[in-house]
Amino acid sequence: MKKSALIQRPFDRQRLGALVRKETLQILHDPSVFMIAVLLPVLLLLLFADAVSLDIRHLPMGVVLQSDSPAAHSLAAALSATPYLQVHPWRYRRQADDALLASRVRGYVVLPEDFDRRLVTYPMHPIVEIVSDGSQPNTANFAASYASQIVTSWWLTNSAAQQGLSWQPRFWFNEEVESRRFLLPGALAIVMTIIGTLLSALLVAREWERGTMEALMATPVSVFEILLGKLLPYFVLAMLAMLIGVGLTVFVFNVPLRGSLLALLLLTAVFLLPALGQGLLISVVSKNQFVAAQMALLSGYLPAFMLSGFLFEIDSMPWPIRMLTHIVAARYFVDALQTLFLTGDVWPLLRPDMLAMLVLGLFFFLMARRKLHKTLE
Repeated sequence: MKKSALIQRPFDRQRLGALVRKETLQILHDPSVFMIAVLLPVLLLLLFADAVSLDIRHLPMGVVLQSDSPAAHSLAAALSATPYLQVHPWRYRRQADDALLASRVRGYVVLPEDFDRRLVTYPMHPIVEIVSDGSQPNTANFAASYASQIVTSWWLTNSAAQQGLSWQPRFWFNEEVESRRFLLPGALAIVMTIIGTLLSALLVAREWERGTMEALMATPVSVFEILLGKLLPYFVLAMLAMLIGVGLTVFVFNVPLRGSLLALLLLTAVFLLPALGQGLLISVVSKNQFVAAQMALLSGYLPAFMLSGFLFEIDSMPWPIRMLTHIVAARYFVDALQTLFLTGDVWPLLRPDMLAMLVLGLFFFLMARRKLHKTLE
């Protein structure tokens, strides 16, 4: 026998191909994997597109019209014309107080008897009084903000001092100010976090539970081939899930993708490095599928949901929490996806996010390889 035949090669494409085929067959025979990779993105996108919304339309709001002047009736008509408010007209303030107490309205606007005199002295004196239900702070802020903007716009257009002057707010990147346009790109990041971290967290743990890891290590395969052979099928599966999610987002929920599909796939591939690496590290450490799944949800899904800027703005968090968000890969992916969907291929913004995800992915893979090597020894 030749001496070279006795030397184990550190990397062999045939061994890697065999491991990939083995893992692919396991995926094909495990319906739960397809449920997580295919059905889960659909359900979550439906949830965030329709059930979770930061937009308020037809907010019940009262208007107390105590003045009979034409200007007061004109402002009341402007308040009734907006699609954001569902106006309930009253003559007396006591009626509005009773409706607010019974939660039939979320606030009301009072047009006082001296409305015309207040128009002359505005802005030194307010021309209306806006009352909102403080038991629901967010809704109260929306109600007060919508009503005050309508009143200000009406005054700029109709007052004698500002005759002919009007104003129109402009919103860049999200002209319609629809929450789904930044919620759904963030939801895609949450979906990829669940798929990448949760599925990969079960990889090696499943082998240890079934007792096949020892048999696998009795073969000439290297640690690198084990890691790569197990992750490649799940990488392809996650990319397929991303394409399904993007298709639903663009063609079903009408969220425009201003960037290129190539940039989107590149960002997804980069994000899958820390997502899969974190799940693999959890799998190597836990050696138990149940424990691995719980750790993946606690260390992957919850930080991605709470600390990525998906729902809660990072700038409004306390500074220790803001520092903590820098080690959450989903933070960079959410930011990159929102840039891609709302703005386009702005590479000066995308490159720092990609670099941060690459660093986190390298860290997780190095830790997983080091821990797996020690375990097998």
